[in-house]
Amino acid sequence: MSRTIPSKARRYFGAATIAFVTLLSVPGTGHAESEWPTGPVTVLMHTKPGGTADVFIRTLAKTLEPAIGESLVIVNAPGGGGASQMSRVRAAKPDGQTIAINTMTHFSSMLTNLKAVFALDDFDWIASAQEDEIILFVKTGSDLKNIDDLVAKARERSGTLNVGGFGPVGSMQYLAISMLETAADIKVNWVGFEATPDITSALLGGHIDVGVSNLGAMQAFFEADRVKGLGVMGAKRLTGLPELPTFEEQGYDVDTSWVQVRGFFGPAGIPMETQQKIADAIHEAMKSEDYQTYARAAGVTDSWMGPVDYTEFVHRATSTADKQLKAAGLK
Repeated sequence: MSRTIPSKARRYFGAATIAFVTLLSVPGTGHAESEWPTGPVTVLMHTKPGGTADVFIRTLAKTLEPAIGESLVIVNAPGGGGASQMSRVRAAKPDGQTIAINTMTHFSSMLTNLKAVFALDDFDWIASAQEDEIILFVKTGSDLKNIDDLVAKARERSGTLNVGGFGPVGSMQYLAISMLETAADIKVNWVGFEATPDITSALLGGHIDVGVSNLGAMQAFFEADRVKGLGVMGAKRLTGLPELPTFEEQGYDVDTSWVQVRGFFGPAGIPMETQQKIADAIHEAMKSEDYQTYARAAGVTDSWMGPVDYTEFVHRATSTADKQLKAAGLK
């Protein structure tokens, strides 16, 4: 999404924006309120358009743009399981004008296929926004109706059941499937994609048997009865898909804390004051009615960590990813 707020709209939002920016400023620092943002803010994505994270930022932008008085220029830079995006982020000027969306796959990738290419300290971890459980689904008409059916089919096909999700071997979604493999004592064939629309196309085209994603980007397909859920890897059912039982309800013991996390990061060296302004602006925009309507329908949980707490979380999540990778035999 890239658009400039017209002058009439600026006047409409004027009073609210002035109050909002004043709230975000940190007194006594000697810095002008206008230091962030100083123009359009570029948001770099690691996926193609239409994925769950892409839907998230384009929805949030509707409220965030008028709040900060600048447009968000959303740039999709898929490739290499996040490598293309991360290269551009690391090379950006640390002024807060270039930020990016991250998921848990960023952390697992830096331990596997992107190890020695990127490190946590190459970036500033600015804010969390969402937590989101993984779902498994099939196209309507499939003979797979639940996780028991998936397990039986996997055993029947001796590791050739094709399961597709985002990222290469070692990605966040791959590790979720690896946990199911361990719990059910099965093997499946992982097929990695660069975006949820590619997963959906492959599933509907018969190129994979089971898809892995989050509800946000799949909601329309469920509503159109083009796909059916097999299970949700979470501690409880999704509000947006209440009829879909959890893995645990179906008798499969997996780590329900292994959920997708979406947040914002940028190049290392962004002043802490600027990071806090960005985090506060994001979290304030998340309170809007439009955003909350989307978030509840998508079944996501809001997350409100700022730069200090989110940085600590990122290091903890990376340690958890390291343990999961070892358990999966990838380290």
